Amino acid sequence: MTAPSELDDSFHVFDTTLRDGAQREGINLTVADKLAIARHLDDFGVGFIEGGWPGANPRDTEFFARAAKELDLRNAALVAFGATRRAGAKAADDPQVRALLASGAPVITLVAKAHDRHVELALRTTLDENLEMVRDTVAHLRAEGRRVFVDCEHFFDGYRANPEYAKAVVRTAAEAGADVVILCDTNGGMLPAQIGAVVSTVLADTGARLGIHAQDDTGCAVANTLAAVDAGATHVQCTANGYGERVGNANLFPVVAALELKYGKKVLPDGALRETTRISHAIAEVVNLTPSTHQPYVGVSAFAHKAGLHASAIKVDPDLYQHIDPERVGNTMRMLVSDMAGRASIELKGRELGVDLGGDRELVGRVVERVKERELRGYTYEAADASFELLLRAEIQGAPPQYFDVESWRAIVEDRPDGTHANEATVKLWAKGERIVATAEGNGPVNALDRALRVALEKIYPQLAKLELVDYKVRILEGKHGTSSTTRVLISTGDGAGEWSTVGVAENVIAASWQALEDAYTYGLLRAGVEPAE
Repeated sequence: MTAPSELDDSFHVFDTTLRDGAQREGINLTVADKLAIARHLDDFGVGFIEGGWPGANPRDTEFFARAAKELDLRNAALVAFGATRRAGAKAADDPQVRALLASGAPVITLVAKAHDRHVELALRTTLDENLEMVRDTVAHLRAEGRRVFVDCEHFFDGYRANPEYAKAVVRTAAEAGADVVILCDTNGGMLPAQIGAVVSTVLADTGARLGIHAQDDTGCAVANTLAAVDAGATHVQCTANGYGERVGNANLFPVVAALELKYGKKVLPDGALRETTRISHAIAEVVNLTPSTHQPYVGVSAFAHKAGLHASAIKVDPDLYQHIDPERVGNTMRMLVSDMAGRASIELKGRELGVDLGGDRELVGRVVERVKERELRGYTYEAADASFELLLRAEIQGAPPQYFDVESWRAIVEDRPDGTHANEATVKLWAKGERIVATAEGNGPVNALDRALRVALEKIYPQLAKLELVDYKVRILEGKHGTSSTTRVLISTGDGAGEWSTVGVAENVIAASWQALEDAYTYGLLRAGVEPAE
């Protein structure tokens, strides 16, 4: 574990994903997970990575021990988190303070009580003793050669209740040697104007260097963080993708993007901002949470355009409906095809998919009408780019790419006396002049059909061996005649190098699934560069 040799200290980006972010419901990080996330954060270029609370639990203690041997940080300094010493003791004798030193981390964040009621009710000590706990612990750690940050817990609530005492905690920490004193909106109840006013006043009254730690309970954590920066804070604490307890923390990625792109602050190494989307998604994979599609800057929908009016303007100049060039944060513009689509949407979407429509107004008009007609029947192409590309090619070439011709298919579900079920499917088709009949069993009728189709085609098209069904979604659409209904199926398929989605619509889930499967296999062969059958 090494700290960066050169670090611009004028503004801090401090990440607490490994500690505060790990408190999110549904996240349970192993030591290996924490090491992997730390490497991603260092690649992104944050200045500080808070690794956890050594001594408080075995996992965090092990993390720091392994980090010393396994992490080679190029941009970030590793931070250990802990509390001020116990009331009535000395910092040098406090076991958890010794554990902070034993972690080997060059920087230590101490959490200190800044709300008078918390001091008296939670710590069960006096206000003066709490100040002495802050002073003694900071001074001791500084004497041991560690850089110290102090998190003033419940600061804003404490400031409202007793502003002079809250400011006294800040002064005490700064005078004892804390480099930065962080004002924490621990309950997440503040709003941007309130944050700005308090930070400005505390800065003027104490002269301390201030940071901000915002929770997102009002949905304002990012805005509150930026309001604090406007008021003079030079240290921001965030988590990747906004992970954290309850509804989460200030999201690292929109905060950093705003600082770089809106404020003009240089807070990341050269070229790192273009890695924003990749790093966000990589960390989501490690914590095993699906990336939010609508997350600012990095979501797949962040630069997606659906309305025909938007598409017409974007065709002239993308900046007319985008606040930044998505490539600056490693994202891409996407055109969504729906019944709202106009000519511009179709042309731009074709360009995005690499299908040249050649400015053919008649062709584009046919595609627009085809899309609107099919959307009326229940199809959706917003999340089914592969099916849309096949539709485009069918209109251009007069027929879709044809790799096989299905004669018939059937799926059978056998209900057995012992309560179990057997699922079997048979597919009859023609491929390259050969008639093939294939039967397969599966853990459901759709899985059986998928296997039967694969068995039928793999000998002729070995490229299909790489295909894997990644996701399967079913939606029952509103019926139009009495109790009848329409089923829409979306299937995501991958080949190890990428994924694509296809759609099927029918009166029952099996038929809809078959349509989506046919498109998935056809697109997979097209993607693999296989020439359609004659």
